[in-house]
Amino acid sequence: MKLTVNGAEVFAANGGREFDKSLPAVVFIHGAGFDHSTWALHTRWFAHHGFGVLAPDLPGHGRSAGPSLSTIAEMADWTAALLAAAGVAKAHLIGHSMGSLISLETAARHPDKVSALSLIGTAATMTVGPDLLKAAEANSQDANDMVSIWGLGFNAELGGSLAPGLWMHGGAQAVLKSCEPGVLFRDLSACNSYANALTAAASVKVPTTLILGERDMMTPAKAGKALAAAIPHAKTVVVPGAGHMIMAERPDELLAALRG
Repeated sequence: MKLTVNGAEVFAANGGREFDKSLPAVVFIHGAGFDHSTWALHTRWFAHHGFGVLAPDLPGHGRSAGPSLSTIAEMADWTAALLAAAGVAKAHLIGHSMGSLISLETAARHPDKVSALSLIGTAATMTVGPDLLKAAEANSQDANDMVSIWGLGFNAELGGSLAPGLWMHGGAQAVLKSCEPGVLFRDLSACNSYANALTAAASVKVPTTLILGERDMMTPAKAGKALAAAIPHAKTVVVPGAGHMIMAERPDELLAALRG
């Protein structure tokens, strides 16, 4: 479906069913350089089990218009504006990586808009190495390579996808390649500079689950657990063998944790 948020057209996937704002809302927020396709499997399950589903492309990503945003705070305010545009009073926010920071910051800045949080592949700080930042700034293929190689766990190298014939590295790189120049760099820079996670975490009042990959090299499970400790009554699920891209690597285990 298409919405207008802050004067720009936004595309949001709905899991194959027309969005119904009268149903409990679930909003999926993708990570740096990605888009709604991250959530292809999980949006369908929720949409067919009594939820109103939105998986938007952030500004400048996928099919959404407008320039990409520069800070996590801006993205959080944009998320609140998206909910208003969709006529949603409150939503369960499900975010991956950069999307987890956006979800957390949205809950802190707009607590009346959030009913629950699921933070996937997350940590209080998401430091981005200088080599990756430099490659992303240059719009180099090296940046796509680094994200896909570091983002996927060891088992992905062995072809462990549940979808026959699916090449997880190739799939990730295809989405990253579709980014407009500068988008990945701005996303990574926003993650790198975000320093409000622990303060935001302490203010969270809604049920929160952190879903972490045991073999995650980008946001190690240990770092995710440190963030969980700052969120009152947070629940933590560690997915065995998974790297950072849990949606592709362990879709069934992720769904079980989200349903949890």
